[in-house]
Amino acid sequence: MQKIRVESWLNMISNKKVLILGMARSGIAVAKLLIKYQNQITISDIKEQDKSIVKELEDLNIKVIVLENQEQLVGKEFDYIVKNPAIRKDNKAVLKAKELKIPILNEMEVCYDFLPSDVDIIGITGSNGKTTTTTIIYELLKTTQRNVFLAGNIGIPLAKVVEQIHSGDILVLEISDHQLCDMQKFKTNVSVLTNLSEVHLDFHGSYEQYKKVKKKIFQNHTEQNVAILNKSNEDVLKLTADIPSKKIYFSSKEIADIYLDQDKIMYFGEEILSTENIKIKGNHNYENCMVAIGIAKLYGVENNEIKKFLSSFKGVEHRIEFVRTFNKRKFYNDSKATNNESTIIALNSFDENVILLMGGLDRNIPFDTIIPHLKNVKWIISFGETKEKIRMFAEKNNKNSIVVENLEDAVLKSYEVSQENDIILLSPACASWDQFPDFEVRGNLFKEIVNKLT
Repeated sequence: MQKIRVESWLNMISNKKVLILGMARSGIAVAKLLIKYQNQITISDIKEQDKSIVKELEDLNIKVIVLENQEQLVGKEFDYIVKNPAIRKDNKAVLKAKELKIPILNEMEVCYDFLPSDVDIIGITGSNGKTTTTTIIYELLKTTQRNVFLAGNIGIPLAKVVEQIHSGDILVLEISDHQLCDMQKFKTNVSVLTNLSEVHLDFHGSYEQYKKVKKKIFQNHTEQNVAILNKSNEDVLKLTADIPSKKIYFSSKEIADIYLDQDKIMYFGEEILSTENIKIKGNHNYENCMVAIGIAKLYGVENNEIKKFLSSFKGVEHRIEFVRTFNKRKFYNDSKATNNESTIIALNSFDENVILLMGGLDRNIPFDTIIPHLKNVKWIISFGETKEKIRMFAEKNNKNSIVVENLEDAVLKSYEVSQENDIILLSPACASWDQFPDFEVRGNLFKEIVNKLT
């Protein structure tokens, strides 16, 4: 076995009893990883699971328990608790584990010590733009001579690929605030903070706590490590003022290390390419490209490779993703817009009239910040748990409104009220968990419904 980051790590997790809370992708992946090292694994969720997945785990001698009151499972016999990032710190099972002084980790922290010590880790976080930025970075770094791996919040658990990563490889990680909560030893070589805005306050309790968690992307950094930061975001500047990292700033609004000079992206005074050569449009996308260019240049990617990729890159699935033109209406899937800021970005991407599909899990967040961006919105179709809340929001702002139960009805109604040249946009501004396992399932269903329209 290759040299690992901490020599004693396998001794720590071999022949141990581990309880995994949550059977999402990361929970299942880390269970499959740890069972290989003679551990006794119990994995639990509060909801019934796919029978084929349960059977696969049980065939690996992993104990699967579906139980709403998971705190009943937590006992001194467990050496470690590995929790899903979406589980809150005030969850009863988590509180009991802390009371019993059982170490609580998440999947990414578990995997960290399986990595060779000379793997370059690039971590990307922020309130918006993470997935697009992460994807571009990964694709550009693939043009180098090194092996590059993609994982994290982008939908690929690190536990699924960690054993394939070898000395000298590059690991590109999208890291959410939920994942950062339980980070302790985890350290990146390069960290990106795309931007900060008031999101996920229901999970963290306050914006100050949310920012504090986001700052953990830079924890354990020294002056040898690099931070790529948004110069035009005041909260980013304040939060990172005291980090020791070497700082590289980007901006689409002012001069920075990487900036927009009219229609040209500049990198430390060097023209890299014109925005005319970038397929994905909008300042938010140009900023995503700037971050990726900054990292690509650090790793020696040639300008011609940067231009070649950005001139053909169409964007990320579920993020302002063009689906289809039907009877002169254009349909866009922005299912990944799980907060106001993401929906604002989507609305500002269109000059045409928009039929907006909104709705999902109610996080008790008002939609007021969207108000200044509604000028092109003709109708708001609401569905899911927040449907009535969105109806009141629409009517208060003099927007036509229709309330439906589910996404299929929302698509059909949006088509009924639309006219030629309208944009029909799914940009929910809400998490998907009231009706869907994740935003990908929601987005895929939207595309399926749209593609069946006749």
